[in-house]
Parts: sequence; structure tokens; C-alpha cells
Amino acid sequence: MGDDHRQSELSAEQQNVSRLYERLDGLRVETDEQLREVHGRGGRGTLQSLVERDAAERLRSRRLSQLAAAEYGLCFGRLDLESGERLHIGRMSLLGDDASQPSLDLVDWRAPAAEGFYRATPVAPGGVVRRRQIRTRNRTVTAIDDEVFGASALTDVERGLLDEESALFASLNAERTGRMRDIVATIQVEQDRIVRADLRGILVVQGGPGTGKTVVALHRAAYLLYTYRERLAKRGVLIVGPNPTFMHYVDEVLPALGENDVVLSSVGQLYPGLDAQGPQTPEATLLKGDLRMTDVLARAVRNRQQIPGDTLRITVNRGTMREEVVRMEPAVFEQARELAWQAHEPHNQAREIFIEQVIDVMSRRVGKMNGWRVGKAGTMDVGSQLRSDADVAAALDGLWPGLLPRPFLADLLTSPQALAAAAPELSEAEWKTLLRDPVQDWSPADVPLLDEVAELLGPLQSVQRILGEQAALEDLDDELAYAEETLAELGIETVNAAQLLRQHEGDALLESVAERARADRTWTYGHVIVDEAQELSPMVWRMLMRRCPGQSMTVVGDIAQTGSVAGTRSWSEVFDPYAKGRWRLEHLSLNYRTPAQIMAVAADVLARIDDSLIAPAAVREGAHPPWSRRVEPGELADELGRVVDRERSATGEGRLAVIAASARLAELCAVLQVPALTDDRDALDTPVLVLTVEQSKGLEFDSVLLVEPQEILDESGNGARDLYVAVTRATQRLGLLHTGRLPAVLSRAVPV
Repeated sequence: MGDDHRQSELSAEQQNVSRLYERLDGLRVETDEQLREVHGRGGRGTLQSLVERDAAERLRSRRLSQLAAAEYGLCFGRLDLESGERLHIGRMSLLGDDASQPSLDLVDWRAPAAEGFYRATPVAPGGVVRRRQIRTRNRTVTAIDDEVFGASALTDVERGLLDEESALFASLNAERTGRMRDIVATIQVEQDRIVRADLRGILVVQGGPGTGKTVVALHRAAYLLYTYRERLAKRGVLIVGPNPTFMHYVDEVLPALGENDVVLSSVGQLYPGLDAQGPQTPEATLLKGDLRMTDVLARAVRNRQQIPGDTLRITVNRGTMREEVVRMEPAVFEQARELAWQAHEPHNQAREIFIEQVIDVMSRRVGKMNGWRVGKAGTMDVGSQLRSDADVAAALDGLWPGLLPRPFLADLLTSPQALAAAAPELSEAEWKTLLRDPVQDWSPADVPLLDEVAELLGPLQSVQRILGEQAALEDLDDELAYAEETLAELGIETVNAAQLLRQHEGDALLESVAERARADRTWTYGHVIVDEAQELSPMVWRMLMRRCPGQSMTVVGDIAQTGSVAGTRSWSEVFDPYAKGRWRLEHLSLNYRTPAQIMAVAADVLARIDDSLIAPAAVREGAHPPWSRRVEPGELADELGRVVDRERSATGEGRLAVIAASARLAELCAVLQVPALTDDRDALDTPVLVLTVEQSKGLEFDSVLLVEPQEILDESGNGARDLYVAVTRATQRLGLLHTGRLPAVLSRAVPV
């Protein structure tokens, strides 16, 4: 009887899911036809028609993307409510529209009506009688798992069908693929509370390894974009991760949830046009992350604003009949500089004030030398000629040059004299640490310095260029006003009128909010999400706060896993200076990734870091105890090959990570004949990866093999934290291969 009833329930859910997919297919066909119609209109047409066509194309393209994302796991749950209503839960909303059949509504997982699917508990069911998880493969229902909170509402047969094997454990035990998967069907109560937390303020989520910090942060991004779309549409969402490899690991989660219009970036990619991945010594990383660098950089900029020590003789109209020499005393430049400083403008804008004042004095002196009676208009005319004079321009550039961030910082960090003059608060050993080779690649630690310099300098824009742009805009005033009016009427807030006009004139295609934000260093976001936040230096936090002046942020990390010498030791030290009393802390306490047997080893490592810290509780035991094997130094290469073959066989289609100290990396890659990990988006798809602890942050693998763990402990001052990260990357199996002594904190591993 029970088997027959279960099969009947499976068949019924299969029919429901099939009906939902039929509706999805109909929407895809309809939307595709609408998009083809938009494309088919063609022609330039009027500005009004251009705006309407582009708006329609964006809407249809976005809709197609959402429908495609919903294809896999369209419906994954059902709620039976005390009211008798049944709601199916899925990746998008679909309303029943077939009068000949009972209503079948699919509720978006982010909608308020779906909260019970994630938050109902036996103690607080919230009106939920039954929560059903529906597992599918492609479009076929493969299993149903029921949790009942009001068992009295069920028949005896139904009560006998409750299954202990939940979708959560099926997901946790599944093989890894090299890409993070969404957990939309298995979000747990404490995770859901964070996902649905209010948009306002800074939410800090402290969670140990395997607690789902990253995936919760990504689902929170999808939830916020759904719930506050109107507010976030104009400014967008920025997601910051520790490195490009990690960003590739997570970049399929949001598209799978139907959200594509976000900016994903590592710290090294936050400066437009730059992908900084160069190496950096720990000493330089620590110093470049120190807030003292703000004073160093500000002083370095001021040092480029010079006053001549003696009267300056400037030749004007050189090589012409009107050639003459103008004498300019230091006091003239001193007064011009004071006026420029009083404006409190960035260097390049203050430069224009400085130049304007000097040119004004020069104009009057040139007029006096020629016996002219120069009024205001005449002064402007002479000044215009002086501005275009090569000798005048060279003299002024020598005193107050126009500067660009990258060349300026490169010059500063390769000049001992400039650094010594700019950094009196640093010791000689410290400022020498900052010196870099002129051909050295930019490192992630340089990016916040570049950003700070860009703020200090401002855009480099000559007065003539400004005047030229103003004149051009004045000519197009009527068209710009019309474009702005048209956009307002259509309710389009993500498109700039001037940008639209440029497209109308054939210059460029309209860009999305994410594209515009990524290319604009001064862009401010509606919400910023930071993952592995414990790794960020004070200078990086300063840069991120600049990008989110509204301080609407979600920050996830684990203080115990801080590996960077410039990283975070306390959340209050980070946020009190910016938002004292306006940030809040949440905790994730359950480890979904790491089996209890492996977590016991990790707990010993955590105690070495700080015996007051408590490891997150593992939700499952695991079938494979951690093991260790000691081999002779000469046998390491051969044994490594054998162990890797054995682990690959045990993990099947899953992923194996070999983690070691950075100095050991090249040797292991050669032994295993695998390439070193790159930031290529396909690099994580290989069955075996050899990587450092830093490269493994935020990632997870079916099986992990640590080679020479003592070397990981000894490699840096944060060796224990690095080892803690390394042993918690595994979802199933952990092995330790060593030639010397095994660190005492790993003694729980079974010797084999």
C-alpha cells in the first residue's frame, strides 16, 4: 500500500512539474518571438523609437536569460498550508492560467510566500503542515522527501511515507564539479535568516569553514535584486572575492538564479583596465595595506606642486617677431598655489586654478611690456595665446604637472628620493620595502594605492577640453533634454541620456549598469558584498567604503582563517571607524561541507590558533577517517603518484586537490604532470589540482591531499591559520603525506 501511494505521489508531482515546464516553454517561445520582432524593426528612426526599441530589447533579453536559468530545477519544493492551500516553490514565479485544470502556482523562492519552505520548524511551523522537497534530473522527478509539522493532518499512509534521506544530504554527498552550485532548494533556517535580512546597513556574517558563507552571500545578492530591484537597478551590486580563480568558481551561481547584472571582481580587478596579479612580499603587502599610506601618497602629490627658488624667466612667442622674456617672481607662484590649495580640489583640478592665476599675471605683464591697455576681455585673449605657448606650458608643467595615477605611482615606487621625501613617518627600512622594479607587474596590494592616488589627483582634463565639451553640449541641449524626457516617460533609469544620444549618433552601443560600473572607478554601488573579508587590508576597506557611501554591505568571513599579514583580526576594528553602532554581526554555526571526522582534526588546529575559538559543528559523520602516511624523502614522488591514483579512483567523477606550501608547488606539478593553477575559467574543471592554501580559499573538493603539512605551518607567521584552511577544504576524504615529522595538531589522522 505504501509503495503504491508513494508511486502515486511521484506520478502526481511529475504531472505538476511537466505542466510547469510546458508553461515555461510557452513563455520562452513567446519571449523569443517578441525579441525577434524587436530586432526586426531595424533602422535608426526617431530618438523615441530608438529608446523604445532598446528598452524592449533589454527587457526581452533579460527575460530569456531568466527563463533559461530556470530550466534546471524549475520546481524543487511544495508547501502544504493549514489553510488547505498548496504552493509549489521554484526558481521563478509562474501563475496558473488554465481554467480547465486546478490552479498550479509556482512561487519564486525569494517571494515572502516562500519563506515557510526555508523557515518552518517543528517548534515554529508558521502555518506549514508539510514541506515537500522535489528532486529532479532534467525534467524528470526522481524523488520526493516530506517533512511534516502538523502530522495530524495526514493519513496513516502518508505518515508512513516520510523519508529520512533529505535533499540536503543528497546535495552534500554529491560529487563536486569545479563550480559552486546554488543551494536554492536546500537553504537552511540560519542561512535563510541572513539571505532575507534587511538591505540597510552593514551586515557582517562570521562563519567557520563549510558553513556556507559564500553561497549564502550569493543567494542574498539574488534575493536583494528581487526584493529591492527598483532601488538597486540604477546603482547595481558589486561582489568582491579573494582572487580571479575564486570568482570563476562562483560565477555560475547567480546566472543559475536568473541574475546576471552584477559586477564580480577580485581586489586586483577593482581598478578599471587592470588585472593586478603580480607577486608581493609579505612585508610590502603589510605596509601597502597600512592606513599610513594615505599620508604618504598625499604628501607625494603635494611634493609635485613646486615653487621656483628664484625668479623664473619664461620666453614667449619664441622664434617670432614678438619674442620676449617675462620675469615671474616666486611670490607669484606662491600666491597662485595658496589659492589652489584653498579650493580643496584634487591635484589636477587645483592645477587649473594655479595655471589660471599665473596666466592672469603673465597676461597683464605681457600687455604692460607691449604698452597695451588690457581689460578683462583682452586679458582672456592674451591668456589664451599664452596657454598655447610651448615655453609657457613647459614651465607650468614643471611646477605643477598634470598627473595620471599609474605613471605617478610607478614613478613614486621606483624613486628612493621621492619615497624618502614623501614618507618621513616611515623608517628607512619601511620605505625601502615599498620600492619596486620598474618592470614588475602590479600586485593586488597596489590597487588600493592606485585608487587612493586617483582620488588625490582627480581626472586630468585641460581647460580647453572642458570648454570644448561644454560648447558641444550646448549645441545639443535640445536633443539631450528630449532624450532625458523620453527616458523619464518610459520609466528607464539605468540609461544615461547623453549615452543614449551617442548611440543615436552611431558612436556606441548602450551598456548595462554592470558594464558601466565596471569601467567607472568613481561608480558608487547600491550594495556591496565582500567574501573572504578577513583577508582585506585597511587600505582595501577604505577603497570599498568609497564605492559604497550608503554603507549598504554584506560582509562574510572567518577571523580564524585570516591568512594575509595585512588582513583582519577584529570586525570592530574594521567597521567602527566607518559605521560605529551601525553595523551588526550574525553567525553561521553549522558546517555543511566538512564531515565530523575531518572537523575533529581541524578543531585541534583551531585550538592552536586560539583556544577560545569554537569550530562549527559538522552536520554529518562522513565515511572516511582522515589518514596520514610518512615516507622517506626519496620516495615522496613515487608515493605521491600512487596516492593520487588511488584517491582519483575513490572520488570517481569528483575533484582532488593536492595542497602544499608555495615553495613545493613547482615540484609537485612536475611529478604529477599537471599545470600550475591559473585564473583561466576552465582551470577548476580538471580532475586533479595542485595549489597553495591561498589559492584554495573558498573552494571545496571531494578529496584533499596535504603534502608536507609542516611546511605549510612554517611558511608564514599565519601558518596555523593556513593549515586550518587547508584541512577544511574536503567534503569526503582527507590525507596527509609527509617525509618529516607530522605536526602534533594533526595527530588525530590515522597513520597508514
